[in-house]
Amino acid sequence: MYSHETFIRVRYGETDQMGYMYYGNYAQFYEVGRVEMLRSLGLSYKSFERDGIMMPVLELNCKYLRPARYDDLIRVVTTLKEIPRMRIRFEYALYDTDNMLLNTGATVLVFVNMNSLKPCLPPAELITKLQSYFENGVVS
Repeated sequence: MYSHETFIRVRYGETDQMGYMYYGNYAQFYEVGRVEMLRSLGLSYKSFERDGIMMPVLELNCKYLRPARYDDLIRVVTTLKEIPRMRIRFEYALYDTDNMLLNTGATVLVFVNMNSLKPCLPPAELITKLQSYFENGVVS
């Protein structure tokens, strides 16, 4: 299993009239979580695209438990529980500064060859970087 944490402050423009973070913005926090997770491994979407691989989202799941509010500092925990194949599943947990769980979610992305527009295997560098966190492609 590989897990990474990043922090994001809820900005005023991300809230609704009640001062709660607008429900659609949670997906953007998930994106920040997965981009920062890749960056923690020394990788990036940009490098994948340079190598001809894009990663569109196939699925998005989101469960709202408590509201995030304007100016809250949110801890986004992003986890991979298995080695990716043609698909990669990211799981998310969002916490406030009191360590209260606010939201959980998951996204499934597919690796796509930008020339053929067909699913492909993940970049070898990603697998190499993740290998030590897993045993036989499952949680170690």
